[in-house]
Amino acid sequence: MPSLTEILRDRAQQHPDRIAFHAGDTTITYRDFDRRVDQAAAALAAAGVGHGDRVAVLDKNSLEYAEQLFGAARIGAAQVPINYRLAPDEVAYIVNNARAKVFIVGPDFVPVLDAIADRLEHTRLTVVIGGGEHAHQDYAAWMDAHEPGPPADAVDTSDVFVQLYSSGTTGLPKGVMLTHDNFNAALPMTNELWDIDDATVLMIAMPMYHVAGNATTVCVIYTGITGVIAREPDPVAIARAVERHRVTHVFLVPVLLQFMQLMPEVAEADMSSLRLLLYGASPISEDVLRGAMRMLPGTGFMQVYGLTETTGAITYLPVEDHDPDGPNPHRLRSAGIPGPTCHLKIVDPATFEELPTGQVGEILCRTPQNMKGYWAMEEATEAALLPDGYFRTGDAGYLDEDGYLFIHDRVKDMIVSGGENIYPAEVENVLMKHPQVTDCAVIGVPDERWGERPKGIVVLAGDVPEQELIGFCRERLAHFKCPTSIERRDAIPRNPTGKILKRELRAPYWEGHDRAVH
Repeated sequence: MPSLTEILRDRAQQHPDRIAFHAGDTTITYRDFDRRVDQAAAALAAAGVGHGDRVAVLDKNSLEYAEQLFGAARIGAAQVPINYRLAPDEVAYIVNNARAKVFIVGPDFVPVLDAIADRLEHTRLTVVIGGGEHAHQDYAAWMDAHEPGPPADAVDTSDVFVQLYSSGTTGLPKGVMLTHDNFNAALPMTNELWDIDDATVLMIAMPMYHVAGNATTVCVIYTGITGVIAREPDPVAIARAVERHRVTHVFLVPVLLQFMQLMPEVAEADMSSLRLLLYGASPISEDVLRGAMRMLPGTGFMQVYGLTETTGAITYLPVEDHDPDGPNPHRLRSAGIPGPTCHLKIVDPATFEELPTGQVGEILCRTPQNMKGYWAMEEATEAALLPDGYFRTGDAGYLDEDGYLFIHDRVKDMIVSGGENIYPAEVENVLMKHPQVTDCAVIGVPDERWGERPKGIVVLAGDVPEQELIGFCRERLAHFKCPTSIERRDAIPRNPTGKILKRELRAPYWEGHDRAVH
């Protein structure tokens, strides 16, 4: 099995003049993209990046992001994409944790870089893409100073291709290591399931720090098609780019589908070229799905379910099941059926004994898409990847008699808000730093727009306004992670071992809902 950069080289030789990516007003062919990747590899190598090293990137979606992804891989290194919504302290933690030798930022994030530059412990070079006056290496000049050449080190498909950070239940982000082999297992089925051909134009609409944005970027190269890079997930910009480039395939999160239905500018765009709209990353309401199907009457819809740790989708709800008035309308509430290389089983999370059809338990999956592990976190890796090859998703659900997966609840405490994962422990750690907070818990409560939103429940030593606590969090965390409301309690309910009884806290807010995810 070839590495992903070898696949790129092959695509460039097969159809050198085919457009690889549209990015804003820039268009690049496979020949030129492959050359730019060689140039990126040479520039990184000259900066001391070698096999097994990490290169951090903080930017909105860009062509430079993509060429650095493959450039790092071409010398056996791995890219570390960073969520651009994170606070500076969070960014610094990830760059240092990954031991990134080079840190590349987009023009919008120079203030973040300046705020943390003197705290980067392993970074030898900081580079800024475009932008105005700054004290860092200019990206274009850095790239132009190096001639493209063949990489010196051979790349093994078991090497880490990308390290995506997913917040952990310990309150610190975890580096999810995905290899070339993981993508080589995940992507072959896209050709058949997504009905991809030479005329396919795939939009990268989700952020490249997200597994969906990363995987669709790789999918473009893997399948040798044309990609359209959306700078950020803006509903109107996405609709207009679909019209401009005659996009045929796109992945969107449900909150974007909801927003698109509310904007007149979206309705004015001609999106009739869309053949397949994939959606996932958070639950979707039937009203939003029906509205999206009315908005795009000639488009097929496919739901996918997966995790960062599984290189994205492991189940899919076929297009033919998206018929609210068909023979199996209940399937619209499911996450679909396993992909060709994935085996699911439902177990008791305490004993790991497999449960019968229809009974709710923890969802385990065995697939070659399962991550290599968590970077420098051996215990967390062993807890997630079981000796028999199964991965613990942390989600609870059941399989029906036809093999369809239904997500029921979460074994872990994770909150999904607008497609972003929020781990309460991370927010709780910040709240506990406030001098008046003596105990706290953070839970997900229903929200019609975002699916869920975080709510803080606190025990206080004195009187503190709700907005002060929310502002305290916003100074230290990305805003999407912060509570939007705070409730004061006399005590936080805990079990005899001291664990917070999150289910007890959540229950009143989820009354009347058929499942504890929105």
